Amino acid sequence: MSTTLLILNARLVNEGRITKADVFVKDGFIEQISGDLAGKTVDKIIDAAGRHLLPGVIDDQVHFREPGLTHKATIASEARAAVAGGVTSFMEMPNTVPNALTQQLLEEKYQIAARSSLANYSFYMGASNDNLEEVLRTDAQTVCGVKIFMGSSTGDMLVDNEQTLEKLFSQVPLLIATHCEDEATIRANVVEFKEKYGDNPPASVHPEIRSVEACLKSSSMAVALAKKHNTRLHVLHISTGDEVSLFSSAKLDGFKRITAEVCVHHLWFDARDYQRLGNQIKCNPAIKADGHKQALLQGLLEDRLDVVATDHAPHTWAEKQQAYWQAPSGLPLVQHALPMMLEFYHQGKISLEKIVEKLCHAPADCFGIDRRGYLREGYWADLTLVDLQKPVKVAKDNIFYQCGWSPLEGTTFHSSVTHTVVSGQLVFEEGNFRENQPGKRLAFNR
Repeated sequence: MSTTLLILNARLVNEGRITKADVFVKDGFIEQISGDLAGKTVDKIIDAAGRHLLPGVIDDQVHFREPGLTHKATIASEARAAVAGGVTSFMEMPNTVPNALTQQLLEEKYQIAARSSLANYSFYMGASNDNLEEVLRTDAQTVCGVKIFMGSSTGDMLVDNEQTLEKLFSQVPLLIATHCEDEATIRANVVEFKEKYGDNPPASVHPEIRSVEACLKSSSMAVALAKKHNTRLHVLHISTGDEVSLFSSAKLDGFKRITAEVCVHHLWFDARDYQRLGNQIKCNPAIKADGHKQALLQGLLEDRLDVVATDHAPHTWAEKQQAYWQAPSGLPLVQHALPMMLEFYHQGKISLEKIVEKLCHAPADCFGIDRRGYLREGYWADLTLVDLQKPVKVAKDNIFYQCGWSPLEGTTFHSSVTHTVVSGQLVFEEGNFRENQPGKRLAFNR
């Protein structure tokens, strides 16, 4: 059955320009973008006068916890939160329970998403010290990439064998995404701070334990390996200004072999916020001093840092209230990433065009996603409509994460997401969900 949608009078933010146009959607795709489509007979009309239409946000790093940790979140619950924040596609990490270290376990996650995710989806294949053969079986056209944890964030998934790393970087043809923190440096810091503080140090020690040095050493190693083997490398959640210089803004034939991501919380918070928020903002890599936040934003504007994401990582409120050593790392952000970035626009720090580049265009280009990330005729209709003049205050009754809390509670954003369209389906409208059809599995042109 054909489904049609017409968005009228929108200001399209796309490919470095803001233009006024109408958008006609049919059977999942953008069929026409034109100045006057008002006469069409369609199933649904949205008058977007005064609002901005963006390509759907693509979040290349989330932890939705299913299977195995569903007391924290599920694919269904966090995908709902995602579309409420204008995120139409996500790529989810392999450190679920069990870890996605075999093709069968990876496929089981895809089957869950096919039944329950409002957003489009992809899942990383996980690498360990001893599953290279499984990794090499990964289909580059249907899986976003291979994830290597070069740090202690995930327990059993730490890859610390140098021979294994050499084999992965030299043999894996897919994009390799890395979490970079040097394990030996962190362990030495843990010993030092346990001696100094005992069982319950303040959360403010976190950036000293998971230090600048630990990040820089590991990121430098990943970049060196990628250069040695010509690996397609994507370094996740860069958290220090020191690391920015590892990455170039120059593109070779329109493409980079080595790219980098920065997360919204490393742009938004800094070490002063531990006093107010404590373990709520405890995450790996750590939120660091204010100077790093400024350097990361500059690196983003200079195109040394390519993609903005969330590393959305929900834990229960009770888990976060534990003492520092026991409290898990990670914070829920997928619903609020776009409003956070739009707040930087209101502060005059970044343009709307650059926000769309980093949240929509660049993830699509970086991963080679098929026909997404842009407002183009013939592309999938992943659309986010925002009202830059409709403030919203983050509160318990409008947080959609299963965990039910956010470190942003009490924050008032100047902008709101009013509508979200996923693969041609209107799934979120003025605070209400339409859950009649799940999102699609992302495909990749490689």
